[in-house]
Formats: sequence, structure tokens, C-alpha cells
Amino acid sequence: MKNLSSMPLSQLQDTKFILTDIDDTLTSDGRLKSNAYVAMENLSNEGYIIIPVTGRCAGWCDHIARMWPVDGVVGENGAFFFSYDHDSKKMNSSYSQNESEREKNLAFLNQLKNKILDKVPGTAEASDQEYRITDLAIDFAEDVPKLSENKITEIVQIAEQNGAIAKVSSIHVNCWIGTHNKLTTSLKMLKQNFGLSDNEIQNNVVFIGDSPNDSTMFGFFKNSVGVANVVDLISSIENPPKYITSNFSGDGFVELADFIINNK
Repeated sequence: MKNLSSMPLSQLQDTKFILTDIDDTLTSDGRLKSNAYVAMENLSNEGYIIIPVTGRCAGWCDHIARMWPVDGVVGENGAFFFSYDHDSKKMNSSYSQNESEREKNLAFLNQLKNKILDKVPGTAEASDQEYRITDLAIDFAEDVPKLSENKITEIVQIAEQNGAIAKVSSIHVNCWIGTHNKLTTSLKMLKQNFGLSDNEIQNNVVFIGDSPNDSTMFGFFKNSVGVANVVDLISSIENPPKYITSNFSGDGFVELADFIINNK
């Protein structure tokens, strides 16, 4: 990984989209601080399209699409894309699975949740679980004392042994049924909603994240950036980011926003 400051400015010439993880990328110590929010607003005012790509729940994503200075949000690790039309006052939603598939899979995930909670003491379902549509989030660090790496690995193994996809973020193990992920839905959204070609996607997009569930995004985008705390989980990230900020979490996002705007 190279420091963000070493990114050739020529790579930023065509940047139009900033895709960003939320937890420990935009947020710091579990909070969205004013400097990170202002950085998003500054990017938006400069004409950049900002799209959070997160494991967070549909309930959060509805709020984010409506209230934040963003142009949409990919949620529950690629389960959907929400965008809010402020002129028509309409939420536009595109799902990776139809309604019957979502209901069937969520029933299965509720059974999986009970198995995990029974077998791995100290964990809990995420506090926002009741607002999720397609995803089971097992909390190992947000509202519970942080679990050991062995216990986190055990959660992943139980999920996978029962046929679910399991990805580790900085606070949750997210489990789901299906082939979607952050990258597949991001690419679909960029093509279908914004009309980008494959070449434009590589040249027009910067992605920033921090954890193993960002690995496919780091690997795909040539302009992929990790906030400084990505080093804490780097041994678990198959595809590391190409660049890294000097600052941690939300301050790292601010660093990237300033770098983009100042070199526009």
C-alpha cells in the first residue's frame, strides 16, 4: 500500500464518484463527526457523486439516502440500492432479490442467528437487526465487549457451514444468502443508474474503506483507498487497498476529500 499523497494526480482527473464504507471509515469511535459530514457536503458541493456502500441495515439506509449529502446508498452488503428524489419526494429502491426470496432467506437467517448465539458466548445480534431486510448482523464489537479473533472466526465458520455467506466488518459479522456483495451491486448501480461503461467505472470512481468486507472493492478499483486503521485488519483482507491515508477513520475520509478537492 502506498500513501495517498503518492497517488498520481492524473488518476484523479476524471474522478466523479466517491464510494465509501461507513463504519470506521466515515465514522470515528462509532460516531459520524462533523468534519466527516462536512467533507461529504464539500464534495457534493463540488459536483462529486457520493455513495456510501455499507453493511448497515435498510432502516439506516433509508435515512441516509434522505438526509445525508449523498446520491444514494448500497446497503446490507449489496442487498439493495436506495436513492431519494428530493424533487418528487420519492424513494427509489432496487433489490438484488425479489420479495419472496428475501422473506424465505430472512427466515433461514433467524434460525442461523439462534445457532450462533447458542454456540458463541459473548456475542449478540446487532442492535439494528429488526431493521434489516436480507441480512443477519452478529455484533462482536459495537454494543458488546470485543470478542477474540478465534470467536469471530467461529461465527464465520458456523454461518458458512450452514450455507450462508459471512463477511467480517470492523464491528459485525454479516451473514446472508445469495450471490450479491458490495462490489456486484455497486457495479450494477453505476451502470444502470448512472450509465457508466466499464472503462468509466475504473477511471471515474474512488473507493475508500477499512475492513475485510471491503476486500472485493479494494481489489477491483484502481483508485482504492484504505483509512489508516485498515492496517489493524490487513491480515484478514485478501485484496488490500492500493493507497492508505495517514489519518484514521473519519479523519482519513476527510484527508481523501481534501486531497480530491485540492487537486481538482
